[in-house]
Amino acid sequence: MSSILGNIRNNIIYSLNRHANKLATLQEQAATGARINRVSDDPSDAYQILNLESQVNSIADYIKNLENTTNILGVSSDYIGSMMSGILDTKTDLTQITSGTYNVSQNQGVVEGLDSTLESMVAFANTKYLNQYLFGGTSTATAPYQAQYTDGRITSVVYQGSSEKRDVELAPGIEDSAFHVGEDLFALDNRDGLSFIGADTGVAQGQGTSNLDGYCWLEISEPVSGTYRLTVDGGESHVDVAVPPGDTNTKVTNSLTGEVLYLDTTGITTTGVELVNAEGTNDIFNTLITIRDIFANENDLPEGQIEQMRLAMLDSVDEIYNMLNSVSVSIGFKINYLDTTKEMLTDIKYNAEDEIALIEEADITQIAIDLSQTEILYQMSLSVAGRMMSMSLFDFI
Repeated sequence: MSSILGNIRNNIIYSLNRHANKLATLQEQAATGARINRVSDDPSDAYQILNLESQVNSIADYIKNLENTTNILGVSSDYIGSMMSGILDTKTDLTQITSGTYNVSQNQGVVEGLDSTLESMVAFANTKYLNQYLFGGTSTATAPYQAQYTDGRITSVVYQGSSEKRDVELAPGIEDSAFHVGEDLFALDNRDGLSFIGADTGVAQGQGTSNLDGYCWLEISEPVSGTYRLTVDGGESHVDVAVPPGDTNTKVTNSLTGEVLYLDTTGITTTGVELVNAEGTNDIFNTLITIRDIFANENDLPEGQIEQMRLAMLDSVDEIYNMLNSVSVSIGFKINYLDTTKEMLTDIKYNAEDEIALIEEADITQIAIDLSQTEILYQMSLSVAGRMMSMSLFDFI
């Protein structure tokens, strides 16, 4: 008899616990609005939710990277636009001088304006955003460009940033960089031959490959009759050549920069100053410095020769402007592409979140019905259990 009563007691407790647990689960679902509050509620669906949440978090990181990259590119585009405006102002000065709108007496004002433009260009190229330099490649902690001064004027600008981009994963399988390599943006890299503008001394390109970038001034003098002296660093170093016979591959080195010119000196007939251009290698800074020096005319060159140089520089200014414009357009396309990618990832993220909601969220109407039914069953179970637990031995006799 005792075993029968024990079994009845155990079954009653089991049933009451079962109803109580179901009631607690329904109450929790009603309070949270979620059908799954822990893995044990539905292991299969819970595992699917965890995978979807991981996907949402990953996409959120990609979206953040895209937003940061887009913002950085937007700032870079703004500064490149400012540089383009400075180049256009320089072209205007060149055009007005060569067309006769300005006269020679106004050159000093143009020189001072070009000095200011140079300072601005260096400042733009050393722009920081979020405490990182925009145009130094992977070297974002150090200013990419260093200006060197002589008598208070910029005489050269040296790139000291990285030659590598710092790529960031912006989407699955898509990497790109917001921090550009300055040398790739502000300098041409399509080396061609040498051109000579100025005194028509008879010097020509040699057989070797010169490593000059942009422009330099070649001064040819004749310290001894029949011997010509060539220098490209203002006389800091020089090479003497007897003409005739001269040399088809005379090496002239700039002791200040290490740049080398290979020149054909066999045809030299006179002294003078030549403006040498390594075509296809011009950069913003060297071009502006050269234009300023042409206007300053510290070598007292004849006006006809200066005019010839100014006309030649118009082509270089157009090259620089077109280079910057190409960069600006490229950044614009990249920003549009990144915006489109962000929208696509945002849609995927929303879809994943909706799917989580569909799996996770409870049907409140059904829960209310189930909760009401379960509460009634629980109350009935308690009532029945009370009666059965009050049974005595006499009830079985």
